[in-house]
Amino acid sequence: MDYIFTSQRLGFRNWLGTDLPKMAAINADKEVMKFFPSTQAEAKTEEFIKRMQTQFEKHGFCYFAVEILETNELIGFIGLSEQTYEADFTPCVDIGWRLCKTHWGKGYATEGAKRVLQYGFEDVGLDRILSIAPVLNKASESVMQKIGMHKVTTFEHSLLRDNKELKECVLYEMLNSL
Repeated sequence: MDYIFTSQRLGFRNWLGTDLPKMAAINADKEVMKFFPSTQAEAKTEEFIKRMQTQFEKHGFCYFAVEILETNELIGFIGLSEQTYEADFTPCVDIGWRLCKTHWGKGYATEGAKRVLQYGFEDVGLDRILSIAPVLNKASESVMQKIGMHKVTTFEHSLLRDNKELKECVLYEMLNSL
């Protein structure tokens, strides 16, 4: 497989049409999507993949398809994405991840996110990368801390205003020190 870049155990690449069934299954898993308003149907996942392919062609980054190098198994995504929803810090580029739950607890999100930050700063030349998650999502907040990001604030997410449980989010950032 041709990867854009790798970490110790993971390969990062642009999306392929053949990724749809696996990513759709991940997006349909209620536990994986616990901190999102709902699971996603296959059509929404297909839109996501097309949006990421376009973003990669335009900017050189996206929420990358992530595979385990040893097996070439797609386990979800880790990457960067443009965010333009209503907030005092947008437009911005954020780092995010979503992995198949059978691969949780193995350090893949932390390992991958560290490598994505490096790619974003060194290869893309970004000045700042943010990360956002609902306050309830302590696992994602833990990853943000492990990769060296710093908490900026909590805020009410404009896309989640109608969701009492998820609307309060944390905002973390890392600045390019190069």
